[in-house]
Amino acid sequence: MKRIPSLDGLRAISIIFVVLSHMSKSGHAPRIFFQFAATGVSIFFVISGYLITSILLREREHAGTINLREFYIRRAYRIFPAAFVFMAVAIVVFWPQFRWYHIAAGLLYVANYDLTRPWVFGHLWSLSIEEQFYFLWPGVLKLWYRHRVAIVVGVLLSAPLWKAAMLYFKARWGLWAFPALADNLAIGCLLAVFAPRLPRVKPYWAVVMAVAAMGVQFFPAENTARTLLLLFVLKPIFYISIAGVLLHVVQTPYRSLNWGPVVWLGQISYSLYLWQEPFCADRHMRSGYLVFAAIACACLSYYFIERPMLRVRERRSLRAATEISTPGLEASPTAA
Repeated sequence: MKRIPSLDGLRAISIIFVVLSHMSKSGHAPRIFFQFAATGVSIFFVISGYLITSILLREREHAGTINLREFYIRRAYRIFPAAFVFMAVAIVVFWPQFRWYHIAAGLLYVANYDLTRPWVFGHLWSLSIEEQFYFLWPGVLKLWYRHRVAIVVGVLLSAPLWKAAMLYFKARWGLWAFPALADNLAIGCLLAVFAPRLPRVKPYWAVVMAVAAMGVQFFPAENTARTLLLLFVLKPIFYISIAGVLLHVVQTPYRSLNWGPVVWLGQISYSLYLWQEPFCADRHMRSGYLVFAAIACACLSYYFIERPMLRVRERRSLRAATEISTPGLEASPTAA
């Protein structure tokens, strides 16, 4: 699939928000960035919902179906190698903090349900949510394609109800469960479905939505009424605003978001998200310069794990396409 403009630029902004938020907790970045980690992760979620759904819709349009096996294999090449290397290193270095169930939850991508996980695995909750989305949504879209809009809207409406119920019953685990956070991904899915038919978003509306999204992060949920307002009104506005900004920058690619260094930061953002945690998320972080160690580890991960595995993936996809287009090739002794 052709690279969508501005997405790497948005990823760059997202990872900057996450890193600055974590550094603010240890006093190495301005306190105002404290709330921005949630914003960064939400942008990642909306991008994931939009990008994955766009890929699946395009495949169905051209092939008439969705090849689930191929989708899962491609995601595995993209996600698992870098993540498993990070997990292995973190487990070895911080071994005394781990129990077997922390390791199992990380490897099985259910860390969002492990509320006792060590701090160095703290960020794996979001990767677990994304992986659960990758596991569920393609099959749902394939089986119930005609009901895709109703399903996504149902998720958007049910997530606030789920969170309200979890708060009422004081079920803390439920606030990190997939049903509680699926609306963040669903708004990206809905955007992908309707994007070709939506009008261009004017720049001033994009600015309004960006300001609205940032403002929601500072809304204090100090009592029940404010919490309900946040869940049922402000959070949906927050997600819609992020989706609107995403649509605007895709429709009108800005040079700043597609500038080489910004694109590069967006490209390494997955590895940087993995590796910023041990260097930047520790509340006792001794030096702000440790962020450069995180970037160095991210570069090693990107250039020596991510990119090689993506090249293997593309060679595999090319070989599979060749075998499909050349009947009988799979029987050839040179096909392997």
